[in-house]
Amino acid sequence: MHAEKILYPTDFSTANEAGLAMATALARGTGAKLIILHVEEPPMQYGAGEMYYGIPNPDTAEVQSMLKAIKPTDDSVVCEHRLVTGDPASEIVRVAEEEDVDLIVLGTHGRTGLKRLLMGSVAEAVVRRAACPVISFKPGDKAIKWVMDD
Repeated sequence: MHAEKILYPTDFSTANEAGLAMATALARGTGAKLIILHVEEPPMQYGAGEMYYGIPNPDTAEVQSMLKAIKPTDDSVVCEHRLVTGDPASEIVRVAEEEDVDLIVLGTHGRTGLKRLLMGSVAEAVVRRAACPVISFKPGDKAIKWVMDD
């Protein structure tokens, strides 16, 4: 596989942490630059116009700091951090196209049933919309263990 850029979206959850090892290994193996992306979701608007901000979120400076703290598991891998605002799936696909990435490596929480219906699936939407290959994984995937043992 040849890759110049690999996109690694993160929501700072433990579901995504394991994928950093995979994204790093792939970037190291291909000499690709790793783009570490976080998408902040804007507040939701209810029918009457009032805004819902959900659970209090850290401010943008704090999110930027959290993002910068995510580093490839190998210091030799070149990386860049990006913070954008919008719908996560749409923004991941947009950044992938804008940056002309060769591969997206992203985690999924593995929700099923009612939780998936209510929460949606960012990973599924990205797989459907992305123009480049997408590797999705959930915590405990054997592929993650294989890469981490490498």
